[in-house]
Amino acid sequence: MWSLCATALISLVLATSAATRSTRKSLRFGSLHPHACYVTKPRPVSLVADMDPFEVAHVFLRSHTQSDYYIRDDSYTDPETGITHIYVRQRFGDLEVADGNINLNIRGGYVLSYGDSFFKGSMPLSGIPPATSHTTYCDEFSDRTASFRSSAQLVLDDSAEAHNQLYAQTCTQPLAAVKAAATLDTHKDTHEPHDPRRAALYFMVAAHPESSVVEGLIHEFDAILDRMTVTYGEDSPRSAIISGLPGAIDSVSAKLVYVQTLTNEKDTTLHVTWRLEVEMDNNWYEAYVSANDPATIVSVVDWAADSHPHQSGHLNALEAKLASGRPIDNINAGTYKVWKFGINDPEGSERTVESAYDILASPLGWHTISRANNPSGSPDWLGKDDLSYSAEPYLNFTTTWGNNVFAQENWKGKKEWKSNYRPNAGRGLQFEYDYTADLVNNYDLPESPQDYIDLAVTQLFYTTNMIHDLYYRYGFKEVNGNFQQDNYNRGGKDNDAIIAHAQDGSGFSNANFMTASFPPDGKPGRCRMYIWDTSNPYRDGDFDAGILIHELTHGLANRLTGGPADSGCLGLGEGAGMSEGWGDFMATVIRSTENPRNYVMGSWVSNSPYGLRYYPYSTNITVNPTLFSTLDRPGFWEFHATGEVWAEMLWVVFHHLVQEHGYSPTLFPPQPFPNGTTPIGNFYRPDEGKSLIPKHGNTLMIQLVISAMKLQPCRPTFLNARDAILEADYHLTGGENNCTIWAGFSSRGLGLDASESHIPDWGTIHTDGFKVPDECR
Repeated sequence: MWSLCATALISLVLATSAATRSTRKSLRFGSLHPHACYVTKPRPVSLVADMDPFEVAHVFLRSHTQSDYYIRDDSYTDPETGITHIYVRQRFGDLEVADGNINLNIRGGYVLSYGDSFFKGSMPLSGIPPATSHTTYCDEFSDRTASFRSSAQLVLDDSAEAHNQLYAQTCTQPLAAVKAAATLDTHKDTHEPHDPRRAALYFMVAAHPESSVVEGLIHEFDAILDRMTVTYGEDSPRSAIISGLPGAIDSVSAKLVYVQTLTNEKDTTLHVTWRLEVEMDNNWYEAYVSANDPATIVSVVDWAADSHPHQSGHLNALEAKLASGRPIDNINAGTYKVWKFGINDPEGSERTVESAYDILASPLGWHTISRANNPSGSPDWLGKDDLSYSAEPYLNFTTTWGNNVFAQENWKGKKEWKSNYRPNAGRGLQFEYDYTADLVNNYDLPESPQDYIDLAVTQLFYTTNMIHDLYYRYGFKEVNGNFQQDNYNRGGKDNDAIIAHAQDGSGFSNANFMTASFPPDGKPGRCRMYIWDTSNPYRDGDFDAGILIHELTHGLANRLTGGPADSGCLGLGEGAGMSEGWGDFMATVIRSTENPRNYVMGSWVSNSPYGLRYYPYSTNITVNPTLFSTLDRPGFWEFHATGEVWAEMLWVVFHHLVQEHGYSPTLFPPQPFPNGTTPIGNFYRPDEGKSLIPKHGNTLMIQLVISAMKLQPCRPTFLNARDAILEADYHLTGGENNCTIWAGFSSRGLGLDASESHIPDWGTIHTDGFKVPDECR
């Protein structure tokens, strides 16, 4: 029989859920690492210049830490810079420390820079509750809010309402649900820490977005637990697969690991947790739940994120071969009647017929996949029933199915997608479709978005491929963990082309990317674009390039930061916010023109001149007044708003570089010559014997931002990311733009004297700094 306490708690869950409507529930919280550091100019260790970078790493680590560790197999040498990026994971006793990382950037026998979040203490006592958890996070959230209200700093406007909804969704409802479940968990006193089922079920009670489902989980807690099964790894009982968890759309991977929890403003301790990988309809979670007390969630990250050239200038052997011809007869590049790359939305221009792909990034075009890597259940390919083609190693498709992206409708909003509808352009690959006589600028749109699904899928396919090719040319390649079905033996892991859904039926007025680096390289990302019900008739998110580019850039940032196989580097804190900011920044750069003006994110799709952000992106501080200290305002605690501040800083630095170096009318480097060499043209500086350096400010900034992602540490702060951009410029140009970059950051409070500090029961305090180095004054 239900207790009165449980009944009251469930009533609170239902009341809270009814009062706070949100398009998508998402949990995201975790402990800070105040001891973590990023060192850009470490004390040099005298080593042989041609020493193997991994040996250099071991020499450095032996002098740097006494802890046990292992070097992850996603470490790599970047062909763009010659820098080897080595990723180190800490081990303590028999378990790894999930958030204990060192990343080393090595070239020429020297450690150029490193990030370090290794745990520094001693073995913890068993059975001690975690020092920080879901409850302590919410207590701090509440205390900080109360302090702002008492000092009249929290304005009661729309941002305050959003703030209240965030607290209810993240704290009030899930904590009440977990507490209710605990009162009905009759076996909690006999819980075995080695059994992860209870941890998974408690997490689902907290995470599921539907109150009726949560009520059922609570009411049937014991019965559901008995129906769940667990299968342990052959080599170790510390890893397991859980089946039968309601709300999960696949089995749940579980692994025993340590995580660090904050004990005071400077120190952390270790706590044994089950790391759970839980895929749901609209979320993909990496959750850490206490092994000893599975009703305690220690931290959680949601990987459903909402709304250059070769150093030598030459192609490798495969690229040179592919550049000289096609491996199969009758393959065409394809043409697409779309809003061309650089046009943000239908208000920007009429559609044009485009024929674009990059021979380096997509050497076989956009519609060809190797037979070995083509997923089962694919659409038919040319010559499928012709025996003379049965031995061909490559398959040519006539739909929006290719090596970089599989694009299709997903009207039902389901996980199954291979048999969903795609436009078929035939052997000529002419993806040219009508759109209500192209009266887009007059908003004379079809009554139903399904009427123009051919165009929606084509636009989604085109923009996603263009982003793949652009980011590839600036250094997001196979070895870095990019998204491709076939990596052509150029490093990294195959079979992770992006699954892109047009007009996804699982929601409205949003977009998301699942996943970024979780799962790691070798597992596909899934991008969902929605219809927006913000106007009549509705508008299609597939036609707002800025929204799509924002989502796809999550994949770039998360795969490059901390290595292709790490799943937690941009999930929490300022790192999560900057992940949003990089998306806005790249989307704004791609649509920008030589003459500077203010840009608004999502104005067309949201049918609002103000768009989806607090302020336009502008170099005018009156138009966009955000500074580093803006992060302390309650409306900017949420990671999308945090990202606005970072994107604005990058936008200001961008314009400082454009003023210094001018503006390139194209963001794409020139195509290679037939012999494989890359022409300098007007794109690169004519510097002999050096890395190819973009000549103009806009292309240089893209290069620096992407290169910096590879250098920065796991869970970076604003200060870390700023320093990584400065370091990237040093390695590329010798630091020629050092003062220009400092001028941009310092104008927004991220100068040399900017600082941040953690205050218990309050959070992080950000202090503006406007100083630049002495040599820049």
